[in-house]
Amino acid sequence: MGLPSGPDNGVVPGLPDLDVASVRRWCERRVPEHARSQVRMECEIAARHLTVVERRAPWREDFGPEWSRLPIARLGYSQTTKQWSLYWRDRNLKFHRYDNTPPTTDIRILLDEIDNDPTRIFWG
Repeated sequence: MGLPSGPDNGVVPGLPDLDVASVRRWCERRVPEHARSQVRMECEIAARHLTVVERRAPWREDFGPEWSRLPIARLGYSQTTKQWSLYWRDRNLKFHRYDNTPPTTDIRILLDEIDNDPTRIFWG
């Protein structure tokens, strides 16, 4: 059974619920619990993709109380092929297809690629 759809949990019809849940769990495991008051990994959900975002607590009062947001990677979904593709972000916050991993039905392969980051394109 997948996550219920609706505005409260951010699930968008058309994206596989189990994959969305996998990415959310992956994001949560990326940051140790003791550090979550300073940094978080989040999964932003859109109609055809998920964006992995690093969020950091405010560190200067003059920047305001909002947490900063830095997109790390995007996972695009094709409903036609039922496959996920991985995208990297450039310095202008534009996403480009990541060529080192082909589209796949197994989103864990793409999460592993982000984790391992052999090209240092995701984590620097």
